[in-house]
Amino acid sequence: MACALPLERYKSSTSLQVAPSVFRQVRNSSFVSWNSDSNKKNQRQFFVTMQADNRVSRNMHTSSDNKIPHVLTVAGSDSGGGAGIQADLKACAARRVYCSTVITAVTAQNTVGVQGVNIVPEDFVAEQLRSVLYDMHVDVVKTGMLPSLNIVKVLCRSLREFPVKALVVDPVMVSTSGDVLAGHSVLAGFREELLPMADIVTPNIKEASALLNNVPLRSVSDMRTAAKLIHDLGPRNVLVKGGDLPDSLDAIDVFFDGEEFYELCSPRVNTHNTHGTGCTLASSIAAELAKGSSMFSAVKLAKRYVETALDYSKDLFIGNGAQGPFDHFLALKNIDQCCHRQDSFNPNCLLLYAVTDSSMNRKWGRSIADAVKAAVEGGATIVQLREKDAETREFIDAAKVCLEICRSYGVPLLINDRIDVALACDADGVHVGQSDMPAHLARSLLGPEKIIGVSCKTIEQAEQAWVDGADYIGCGGVYPTSTKANNRTIGLDGLREVCQASKLPAVAIGGIGLSNASVVMESVPNVKGVAVVSALFDRECVLTETRNLHTVLSEAMLSRK
Repeated sequence: MACALPLERYKSSTSLQVAPSVFRQVRNSSFVSWNSDSNKKNQRQFFVTMQADNRVSRNMHTSSDNKIPHVLTVAGSDSGGGAGIQADLKACAARRVYCSTVITAVTAQNTVGVQGVNIVPEDFVAEQLRSVLYDMHVDVVKTGMLPSLNIVKVLCRSLREFPVKALVVDPVMVSTSGDVLAGHSVLAGFREELLPMADIVTPNIKEASALLNNVPLRSVSDMRTAAKLIHDLGPRNVLVKGGDLPDSLDAIDVFFDGEEFYELCSPRVNTHNTHGTGCTLASSIAAELAKGSSMFSAVKLAKRYVETALDYSKDLFIGNGAQGPFDHFLALKNIDQCCHRQDSFNPNCLLLYAVTDSSMNRKWGRSIADAVKAAVEGGATIVQLREKDAETREFIDAAKVCLEICRSYGVPLLINDRIDVALACDADGVHVGQSDMPAHLARSLLGPEKIIGVSCKTIEQAEQAWVDGADYIGCGGVYPTSTKANNRTIGLDGLREVCQASKLPAVAIGGIGLSNASVVMESVPNVKGVAVVSALFDRECVLTETRNLHTVLSEAMLSRK
């Protein structure tokens, strides 16, 4: 994992140097009006009433099997969107956990640095805490920027009043660019009140040094010592992050549970897009705890997630500063391809549906990429990778190459059956059979913009595909085929029956080639195209066969009009 937030403005061994132009408290009119005496009286009455009325429903939520894991983050807002509340929300969403927020400060910052900080008054922080904790069953509280001692005290009082499953403390004190975000008094609040309540605290080496009165940390051995000393302050677990450790080829974090030390080591990611790594790691730990993971498992899962996101985002360019944000959802790099895609699935791309086959590739001495390139050059309008014998790593690498080829021609690329491969290579979608993952689960994993097709033989299966959110059906086998053993055929009559009843566009599949493709298209007017395997890939020249078949299908479509 790359470097965590540096604390370069610690100038002395006894105090924090706070820049007056950056560190200031502003009580604007909206905060003051909300906290007027009359409103406070009404608020107190409201919460007392709500507490009484909702006691039964809260107990029901607690015991519900459908309880949604819930993290509350108490932190500052980052206008640049890379760290703070924004990073916490994105991390929890990526880890599939609900996240509510209590904002302690509003910052003006970007990839260059922090230009201003407005601290939220502690009584309004208290109101935010009360609003969430009274109404929602929070599993885990995660803290970030706590800019004043009074806010630390308010938080501790709230946690005593509303106990939660776990408290994750990320001791944010200084921004990435070195701007001080918490005064010296906050350190005392951490040591005396917050850390004894924490289930885990996650300082980087400079934050750990500050918590220990600026003890220098220059090695993994120093980190282990610091973890033990911080544990003595009260938290049940300590994770000292070593991203800033000088002269270290790897990113080494030290985890201490009070009895055992664990060194979590990973290769460094060479990138400047590390803004928000500390916030994201702590929020991810909180998310995994909310889902029921053990502490050590939560730490390992969170670290792996941040490493993955950093590696994915290493070449992103957002902002002009020295430290940019990273992509929590692993999606931004392909936004240029997504931007020119149609808002909804275009059934016309089903016209010539090319399905690859690993055994045929071997027979003709072709790679998957060579086969796909020849097919799209010949006029294939959509490609499905059906590589049953390929090893997963080999399949993913080949799929990435094929995806580049297909996108250069504007042709969608789908993966047969393998949702994991589709996710790993960011394919345009998947095609699943009746014995594979249901389409609605594939949709929940891949998201709304991906293409999902389902193999169907009956009207009932086609109806279920529509209910499950599929984009199209593959109907057949129409004729006998050697590519699928024991595949029951439905003939042209069965194809016509299913296609006429289907609410989804259909592509015919099974035993279709140059000799019978026009018959299929002309006999079933509402079929959108044909899916072929052998007719393209079990031939000496894929390019020629694809061109010929594309011509036949195009003529058949014209004859319909």
